Amino acid sequence: MTLKTEQIDLPEILREVEAAFHAYEHALMRNDVDTLNAFFWDDPRTTRYGIADRQWGHAELVAHRQATPAPNFTRRLEHLRIHAFGPDHAVAQVEFVRSDTALRGFQTQVWIRLSEGWRIVSAHVSMIPWEGA
Repeated sequence: MTLKTEQIDLPEILREVEAAFHAYEHALMRNDVDTLNAFFWDDPRTTRYGIADRQWGHAELVAHRQATPAPNFTRRLEHLRIHAFGPDHAVAQVEFVRSDTALRGFQTQVWIRLSEGWRIVSAHVSMIPWEGA
């Protein structure tokens, strides 16, 4: 199947993924581990690369979340970009500024609509020194 241009960034899909993205962010800042884990595809092929960690598979992700303390910082999101590629695939990218560091953060999530709803199948988080643009 070839994706047609008119299937890119369908407004209703963008709204769904944006709502899921913000619900994930809310759970992240509350350290709601069960909700965070549920946002990820429950499959050994799930991949998450963190700032100083990596998880291959949902089981590793669950173990990592259970061992990670609640954040003692706040995050300000900037430049959120969500693009949908048809009704079932989307990518969310955002920059963030944490209250506890001068580093700038970057986050990418690949979202897929599965029978159980929108799930993250791949995520990457990084932080770098930033003099900004």
